[in-house]
Amino acid sequence: MELFCPLCAAPLIRQGNSCACANRHSFDIARQGYIHLLPVQNKRSLNPGDTPQQVMARREFLEGGFYAPIADALSDLLKGYPGPLLDVGCGEGYYSANLSRRLSCELTGLDISKEAVRRAAGKYKNAQWLCASAARLPVGDESVGILTSLFALTVPEEFHRVLKKDGVFVQVLAAQDHLLKLKSIIYPQLTHKEKNTAPTLAGFRLTESRKLRFSFTVEGQQVQNLLYMTPHVYRIGKDGLQRLQNTQILTDTASCVI
Repeated sequence: MELFCPLCAAPLIRQGNSCACANRHSFDIARQGYIHLLPVQNKRSLNPGDTPQQVMARREFLEGGFYAPIADALSDLLKGYPGPLLDVGCGEGYYSANLSRRLSCELTGLDISKEAVRRAAGKYKNAQWLCASAARLPVGDESVGILTSLFALTVPEEFHRVLKKDGVFVQVLAAQDHLLKLKSIIYPQLTHKEKNTAPTLAGFRLTESRKLRFSFTVEGQQVQNLLYMTPHVYRIGKDGLQRLQNTQILTDTASCVI
């Protein structure tokens, strides 16, 4: 997939250990192989995105196979659709690498977390990994066959711009009853908040929606890894954290909408 400068949108050309455009904007290619396309002026913090601890927790949890039904459902849903594949918010690469392998299509994975794409590039070599912002995707108009955003943000205008006319966008959203057991441990009480799991996106037509619900059991460190997989790690209080640290085995239900 051809890349474009995140500053001026000119095509990028690889030159040794960097990529540069005709306007002399240059971007490093890291030792692990990912390309850093996140200029300082496009950052909202010094180190945006997931922390090293979150990235490692996610890798250990996902490689434990607990969320394999999600990967299976995605590959089943997208069978027969042509790539290339762009995974926005790819994290450490588990879902996108799995999907690319099963569909036999070219993969570009993108995340704002440098640590996440560093881990992805270090393990999954047959792909292009980018540290970049979803708000300004560094790829060309109508260049993507399959675009995925899995438990990640949605930028409809940019997604619409980069998708081919017959391209498909797939998102995975957590449902209302996702991880209720975890929530019951870390919060003193549960509050009911309506979630829109079928959002209307300008320029898109919903062709299919699938609900997926399954139970799993984690033990020991994987209980903590589950917490760091979720946004609850930013909201948990001291008492909730202590209760979770005292939990050695947890059976919960994953519930999402594809």
